[in-house]
Amino acid sequence: MFAHFSLPNLPEVSRRTVASSLVVGVAALVAAFSFGHLLIGVGACIGLGLGILNFRMIGQSVDKVTAMDVDNPKRPLAVNTLGRMGIITVVAFGLLLINKSLGFGVLGGLAAFQIILIANVARSMAKAGPMTSVDDVINANVVDDDGAAVSRVALDRSDDTKGAA
Repeated sequence: MFAHFSLPNLPEVSRRTVASSLVVGVAALVAAFSFGHLLIGVGACIGLGLGILNFRMIGQSVDKVTAMDVDNPKRPLAVNTLGRMGIITVVAFGLLLINKSLGFGVLGGLAAFQIILIANVARSMAKAGPMTSVDDVINANVVDDDGAAVSRVALDRSDDTKGAA
């Protein structure tokens, strides 16, 4: 699905996501202030900020693991992700316990960030052109766990026992 999503699109997606998050944060503050619930707006800004911070840290984490040249990069990335998500969860629920309005604002801000990010990725993918045909996707090269590209056709041929009596 992301095969035609090129790396140069990532800074553009990042820039648009951060800019959109800032606009949504300001709008949340104005709306919350207008309705007399300023802490919800502050919480939304905190949640958006946590989303942006997490998004930035993902890139740094991938760069760091790539530079380490480890055999299995999944483990350090998983540990990093678990740590980041754990900290964000503790902050969000901690603020929810301290003040419900602030906590729900944080949760709303985190959700809004994810929606903004997905919308920007989808926009960038739509600009990249139409998806490949189903046949191209089915016959695409599959990357084996060893990092070697294996043709889907070769995989099908190696399993000739399917349906045999």
